[in-house]
Amino acid sequence: MTGIEDYTRQYGLVDKIDAFGYLDYLAANPDAPRKHGKVVLVTADTPLKASRGEGKTTTTIAMIDALRERGIDAAAVLRQPSMGITAAGSKGGASGGGKALLTHPEIVDWGLCGEMGAIEAAQNLLVSFAEKAIDDGLLDTVLVPRVSEVPSRSLRQIAVDRGKGNVPERVVLTPTCELMQIVVLSRSMDEIAERVSKMVAGTKDGKAVTFGEFIDLWRITGILTDAVKPAKTETVNGSPVYVHGGPFANVSLGIPTLVSVDLACALHDVVIVEAGYGADAGAQKWLDIACREFGAQWPAAAIVVTRASTWRDDPALSWRYPFHVQRLEGLGIPTFPLINLWEGEDDQVPALEQTAAELGFRKPVIGNLFRDGGDALAPQLDDFVAAVTGEEETDVPASHRGEPLVDNVKWVASHAYGVPAERVIEKAGFAESLADARRLCESAGIALDDLALVAVKSPATMTDNDAAPADDRTVTLKKVEVHAGAGVVHVNLTTSLTTPMPKIV
Repeated sequence: MTGIEDYTRQYGLVDKIDAFGYLDYLAANPDAPRKHGKVVLVTADTPLKASRGEGKTTTTIAMIDALRERGIDAAAVLRQPSMGITAAGSKGGASGGGKALLTHPEIVDWGLCGEMGAIEAAQNLLVSFAEKAIDDGLLDTVLVPRVSEVPSRSLRQIAVDRGKGNVPERVVLTPTCELMQIVVLSRSMDEIAERVSKMVAGTKDGKAVTFGEFIDLWRITGILTDAVKPAKTETVNGSPVYVHGGPFANVSLGIPTLVSVDLACALHDVVIVEAGYGADAGAQKWLDIACREFGAQWPAAAIVVTRASTWRDDPALSWRYPFHVQRLEGLGIPTFPLINLWEGEDDQVPALEQTAAELGFRKPVIGNLFRDGGDALAPQLDDFVAAVTGEEETDVPASHRGEPLVDNVKWVASHAYGVPAERVIEKAGFAESLADARRLCESAGIALDDLALVAVKSPATMTDNDAAPADDRTVTLKKVEVHAGAGVVHVNLTTSLTTPMPKIV
């Protein structure tokens, strides 16, 4: 009998799984053994600093270890982090820590599962084709950025001397690029090829020219043969973990690939999915893009991670954690606050529990997960297990495709950031950027308002100034950028870089 092992092969110290092939097999053989796992979303409070996470990955790993200790077949799906930022010490890795750790954390943190390098090569080859198309008179401009896993300030905006004048180009980090988004959202290699063909390479006489008009797509899809396969590894306690897809939920999607989650749900009863940065970033994009627009599973429950210090030490920002928890509860998702203690904070537990009760939260889950791992969580999960294993399901809200883009942004600002529509401001130049994006889409035969919205924002703030009084908080719209192949449109809201610089370590 055919099984998952027939679609799995060794790839260095991890396994690679042909998820496209296995899920096609299950679709063609409805009587084949499979599970229908429920998704649990792990997100976080908005961090005080972009470089300081709240502990989502450590929590995710500790959670599956704890659930399996209780006899529940649980697995995790993690994002592949950006090696350039992780290795440079600009933020923590994506492999947990202490007793809540992957067996080979360096494999994940240094990009050795392979997809980052392959996606980098494939998108850069696309740019090379676009540059050659200028030589051949097929393009006047190049609109697709080159990508790199190594940050460089000098490459943020460059110009290439073509002999007949300079052609502006730019470089972004790999996980922020359109090809990464295509891999994250696609469920077959044919879909990837179709989406790449719709990527706007540049313009000729002011009109969009797509890659499908002048290149053979097999040259790109061939590079991605292994990159589209989720990596499988495990925790130090033997719990299964799948790693696939890019981070950076502030400037891109920041969620694992949809196919990796589909795969895990076919193999396990509970699948913990980690979304990037805070609930205003990764969770918003899982719910409003992956679920609402691309058919991903609506979470059976959510966990919002914070540190005791983040939640309580800055009064001007203390509104954010309750906002996240209450927003997810308001969507019908049983939401469990989890407080990830640091060493020396155990004596704060009674006060934290009292504050959570005063805010009307479910009973918080509290523990030092680095020190104690899943052992800290297993005794506290009765309510969580009851919620996840219950029969109640919530309908996925309707798509926003077709709504005017600015109305869509205002909806996100209101629901995900707590800023009403009347306090969403358009910066000088935004209207022109929106008009340019609309003309580009029209020339490519695409309706701008049919693209899914990706809010591009600071990872450490939800509004223009989170410390401002509630009635003074605003969100400013700055720029629009079309990713037609991925089926998304970026709207820049607050200052954020797609090529952040490392720290000196």
